[in-house]
Amino acid sequence: MLYTLAVLLMSAVLTSCDEDVQIALSLEGTWQGKMYVYTYYDGRDYYATSTEVTFEGDPFHWSKGTGYWVDYYSGAPWDYVANHIEWRVINRDIEVYFVEERTTLLIADYSLSDNYFTGYIVDGDNEVEFRLRHIDSPNWNNYHWGYDYWSRQTRGDGSDTAAVEKPIRKIGKAE
Repeated sequence: MLYTLAVLLMSAVLTSCDEDVQIALSLEGTWQGKMYVYTYYDGRDYYATSTEVTFEGDPFHWSKGTGYWVDYYSGAPWDYVANHIEWRVINRDIEVYFVEERTTLLIADYSLSDNYFTGYIVDGDNEVEFRLRHIDSPNWNNYHWGYDYWSRQTRGDGSDTAAVEKPIRKIGKAE
């Protein structure tokens, strides 16, 4: 009987982990919409007009990752508040850690589809509903990797022996 209980417990734990991984994979990409967040500053409340959240998966830990959370404002002394985030899925809940602010919130009771991410942000006793639209997904198949593909395409003859100058990545304004 103890053996049967142990097997059932392990299968429940592993199933939960698999579900967390599936949720994390579905989160990857950029979501935009209304999060109903605000910032208190100098005696006033400033409400975000839009929020954009990017979830980037960690290839070594399937149920967590990093990303960005940007709240855009209108009529505030600033245009936006941007934070790097670290996120992880734990038993279907999504925990989001704001690196610059050193705060954590929870996303719970949510629905996630190809087009929309809706649910509740939970911060202590505060619970706020949100609705985001999926605006971008990573699609690594759209890229040609490395210089070899580029150099074969620009030679015109298809040979790999002709000397062709490779592109050089630079940062800043072109001269």
